[in-house]
Amino acid sequence: MSIFDGKRLTNDTFKLDMERMRRGWYSDKYFENINRMLIALSSENYIYSGQYHNLSDGVSPDGIAVGDIEVEMQWFTRRLGKTTVVGVDKALAMLRHCTGYFEGDTFIDTSDKLEVWAVQDGTTVKYEGDPSDIQPVIKVRGRYRDFALLETPSLGILTRSSRVATNVYETFVASKGKPVLFFPARFDLHEVQAADGYAYNIALLRFNRDHAHELGAFVSTDAQGDWWGGAGGGTVAHAAIASFLGDTAEAMMEFSRILPAQTPRIALVDFNNDSVRDTLRVLDKMFAKYRELMDAGNNEEAKKYRLYGVRLDTSGSLRDVSVQPLGDPALDLGVNPRLVFNVRQGLDHAWENWDLPKTWKERAQEYCRRVKIVVSGGFNPEKIRKFEKLEVPVDIYAVGSYLFNNSNSTTTDFTSDVVRVKIHDEWIDMAKVGRKVGNNENLERIW
Repeated sequence: MSIFDGKRLTNDTFKLDMERMRRGWYSDKYFENINRMLIALSSENYIYSGQYHNLSDGVSPDGIAVGDIEVEMQWFTRRLGKTTVVGVDKALAMLRHCTGYFEGDTFIDTSDKLEVWAVQDGTTVKYEGDPSDIQPVIKVRGRYRDFALLETPSLGILTRSSRVATNVYETFVASKGKPVLFFPARFDLHEVQAADGYAYNIALLRFNRDHAHELGAFVSTDAQGDWWGGAGGGTVAHAAIASFLGDTAEAMMEFSRILPAQTPRIALVDFNNDSVRDTLRVLDKMFAKYRELMDAGNNEEAKKYRLYGVRLDTSGSLRDVSVQPLGDPALDLGVNPRLVFNVRQGLDHAWENWDLPKTWKERAQEYCRRVKIVVSGGFNPEKIRKFEKLEVPVDIYAVGSYLFNNSNSTTTDFTSDVVRVKIHDEWIDMAKVGRKVGNNENLERIW
């Protein structure tokens, strides 16, 4: 369930590998070892017989069946600052379908014996660095050996999805509400695309709610939209331009002719490292065709030649032809502010060089000024903030590998602790030193 639609995703969406998850295939081996030990102790009717327990005075250690010990466990993040939480529903699906034990080859489902509380995807939690002061996102009470094997995979989905969501959210904040294209698919295994795309969409919805925006989602693969009904979008790759012998304008003309009008026409203009020149070549040809079709009364076909935008993707090791060298790589190389200003100026004034009848001049000017600039290649919140501070005329940011970043201030690591045990029908605090029971007002009873 996200806080935005009140619906929880189920295993119909996730399609868990339940058989292997139940057997510990995805679990750190020490959890499997613990699980085997507790099952064996239960079968032996072992009763605690140690001397150095942490029970307080007045609580007897007598008669405690360790193999069947019931615990209270909490899942929480150690990311400093705010975390946009995603992955809760999949973690709950693991608990729902993989809690239990095997008798021979038969799995005995005991999930109905758990008590489970959880927040909704899209909730935020805050951590100030004190591990004894945390906000749990999931809390479970039940027989530990029944769900011990699920600690690893449940932490994994929470960590991964919340990391992506929080990085996306902070990128939107840096962009001051300009659209952010989700472009990290090529930087990781394809199996993670559905979860990552869902995390992106939750972060987008969270940003829209917090900042009163109505931004739309832009993902690059259909898989990224699988869990929430989105679809991938995109335009022309460098490989397509190479197929047209480096002729960006011709590639865009054929793209526009063949693809449906609802696909945005965004020209990738850095192939020849002369972004202003290729922008103007594309603009000239597409506008000429647009005008021809409009004059012929073929308005629907003309829509195919409406240039939505140009994308700058200059390598960080190159200086675009239009950028005069200043000797500073930050000012010269890659997609830099001066390159964007040059392209914007070229777009806005291109119509002045066209031989137009009076009736077309205003429309031509509007055609040019509506073309958006998309930037990609090495963008992260820090770089975006610099562009925004300089009021660089970027309309859309495309961000890739940064959204997986997990270092320093972006480190998102979920962990879980047993914080209580059930002794003689009473819940007793039993957290390791430095940890204690956490509270979160957004926890709600699940089952």
